[in-house]
Amino acid sequence: MAEEKKAQAAGVWPKVKPFVNGGASGMLATCVIQPIDMIKVRIQLGQGSAATITRTMLREEGIGAFYKGLSAGLLRQATYTTARLGTFRILTNKAIEANDGKPLPLYQKALCGLTAGAIGACFGSPADLALIRMQADATLPAAQRRNYSNAFHALYRIVADEGVLALWKGAGPTVVRAMALNMGMLASYDQSVEFFKDSLGLGEAATVIGASTVSGFFASACSLPFDYVKTQIQKMQPDAEGKYPYSGSLDCTMKTLKSGGPFKFYTGFPVYCVRIAPHVMMTWIFLNQIQKTQKKMGL
Repeated sequence: MAEEKKAQAAGVWPKVKPFVNGGASGMLATCVIQPIDMIKVRIQLGQGSAATITRTMLREEGIGAFYKGLSAGLLRQATYTTARLGTFRILTNKAIEANDGKPLPLYQKALCGLTAGAIGACFGSPADLALIRMQADATLPAAQRRNYSNAFHALYRIVADEGVLALWKGAGPTVVRAMALNMGMLASYDQSVEFFKDSLGLGEAATVIGASTVSGFFASACSLPFDYVKTQIQKMQPDAEGKYPYSGSLDCTMKTLKSGGPFKFYTGFPVYCVRIAPHVMMTWIFLNQIQKTQKKMGL
């Protein structure tokens, strides 16, 4: 009987392990990156340069302001990153089996990344909306602030005030952005690991750091335009007549192109790259360490 239960547990754990490991690594990375993410959002909302925003936040709101929305950020990783990294590993493992154990070509990795990003974004969109609103709240006039106390309070208020479907407001651009980011992040990481390890003969530490750096760059370059549109959609407020500035992501894209040109989508790119790349790097590094620890423990 005991052996039967052990066999059942052994059968379940390999299936859930990629999801558990993905969520844990993403949450650990978020704890480190949260202050940079806060500055990035405020740059996109037109608050000024990174240095100006940092000084203003420290002077007017205190150091705790850099961690506003941390609960939403952790909830987002627990849903979004758990789903995307777990799904990506499951998909690539299945694809490798179908490919007779041979390494996958880049386009197949990209397809797995696109799919994993879409699935992860569907799960993480409510937490992402709560995160954006909590981070943008302090930039609004006092009368328009929502004053969410934490992520769960934000989700409750959104459902109570706007309905359940409002949790997926801006989900379209969120999913597209996630697909672009994960195509760049996930496919480039696996491809880089193969290159650094097999072609250059680098050790484990150098391979992980090098592949993580490449992964972070491509994740940033592919996703920022979509992130900009997503942020504008999620933080918009109706005017006095009840009209929103944008009717949707396409309308936001066209109006942004008309008013600021294509480079407007790369507003805050240095800070965004500094935020995305280290988060991607630390997610992979934490994931590698978690997997090594589990291997030593026989999990």
